[in-house]
Amino acid sequence: MIRDSFFSSYKLNIKSVIFFISMLFLLITGCSSNEEPLEARLLEKELYDQSQVRLKGGNFASAIASLEALEARFPFGRYAEQAQAELIYAYYKNYEYEAAISSAERFTNLHPRHPHTDYAFYLKGLSAFTDDSSLLTRYLSSDLSKRDIEPAQASFDYLSDFLSRYPESEYAPHARKRMVYLRNLIAKSEIGIANFYMERGAYVASIGRAKYVLEHLPNTPQTPYALAILVRAYETLGYADLSLENKRILELNFPDFISNYNLYNNKKSWLNRLSLGVLDKEEVPPPSRLE
Repeated sequence: MIRDSFFSSYKLNIKSVIFFISMLFLLITGCSSNEEPLEARLLEKELYDQSQVRLKGGNFASAIASLEALEARFPFGRYAEQAQAELIYAYYKNYEYEAAISSAERFTNLHPRHPHTDYAFYLKGLSAFTDDSSLLTRYLSSDLSKRDIEPAQASFDYLSDFLSRYPESEYAPHARKRMVYLRNLIAKSEIGIANFYMERGAYVASIGRAKYVLEHLPNTPQTPYALAILVRAYETLGYADLSLENKRILELNFPDFISNYNLYNNKKSWLNRLSLGVLDKEEVPPPSRLE
């Protein structure tokens, strides 16, 4: 009896010793492992505060590093969702527009009811087409008929989706203003291409572009230019009735345009034709700060 009790106590002590040694081994090996980078060893709050300092200082590349580290190290922490939202902003300000769009889509998929989801949709729309996108690439193509206006159209569509979801968002007023700009830009592009076709005698193609502006982009500053192109193109093709009809519409709705625009010999400055009016566009204000 005593012997059994002794062995039971002995086995229990052996197990305790083994457990103690194992824990000590894990502690020693953990402490002796390679030291992590400084940023990775920061506590969650410290890392978040670091990202805020960098964002406020305009150091967006470093802010991105802090926010990415915060999300990776504390994926379920108290700042994880905020970090994901601010990453969208940081990417946008650092001219990483594709990354901003990807982050925005990820955020809206993961957090469809988050207070900042409207912001993600909004910034996705802004990132699709930006004012500093390669102007030379966009407007100096050798073939004007192939100039790509799809990013502007995509941005318009994204912002339209944002407004349909969040019409009362604090970002809605600027989104609407931005959409007016994009709509006018798309119309200007179409008119620029229509003029290109006119200069090369492709009158049917020019008519198609002008009609597109009138039918799909009405009430833009380019509307009278579209009508003027129809007047010139139809007259050149021998459709006097159609030319006269569009001229009457032009005179009735845009009398000042008629007096200042030579319908049959319109020559714009090279700068105006080169930029399609883009050089005098309005600057987009930065998005509101996230708290």
